[in-house]
Amino acid sequence: MYESGDLKKGIKIEIDGDPYVVIGFEFVKPGKGQALYKCKLKNMISGNQFDRTYRSGEKFKPANLEEQAMEYLYSDGDQLCFMNSSTYDQIFLNKEQIGDDIKFLKENTVCNILLFDARPIAVSLPNFIELKIVKSDSWAKGDTAAGSSKPATLETGYEVQVPPFIEEGETIRIDTRTGDYVERVKK
Repeated sequence: MYESGDLKKGIKIEIDGDPYVVIGFEFVKPGKGQALYKCKLKNMISGNQFDRTYRSGEKFKPANLEEQAMEYLYSDGDQLCFMNSSTYDQIFLNKEQIGDDIKFLKENTVCNILLFDARPIAVSLPNFIELKIVKSDSWAKGDTAAGSSKPATLETGYEVQVPPFIEEGETIRIDTRTGDYVERVKK
């Protein structure tokens, strides 16, 4: 059990059956009376945020969170199937739970799935992922303007800006945190 004095940014607690993460924290000691702990909390399932003030001595239950490495297998309409490689258990997440990360997700990608009471609530992709370019304009020799780039469509349908020397059919590394081109992958 956590006490209000243990709260700090990043702590995950359970309130009314839902997991919350503390995203802001302030300790206030008025001239007289008990110390106050002002927290900004975010619901890890719905994303809702709110402020709440706690008195010293209040207790909180730690959120029952577990992270498992799982492999993305396939998409079935709005559902995406992930499998635990060691137990072969499969879980399904909808596209809304994955959010914008779906543009980097290709089959056989190993992701970290965050589970709350054995229910999947979030997906974390690897920081870098290798994707093949399926469509890109050709490069005109001598077109070397500083800072020039061109659009390229990847195998997942995501469009990214790449240097002009990158060609269709090549594999590139993408930073999944920013969505930017990092480097060409030599095979």
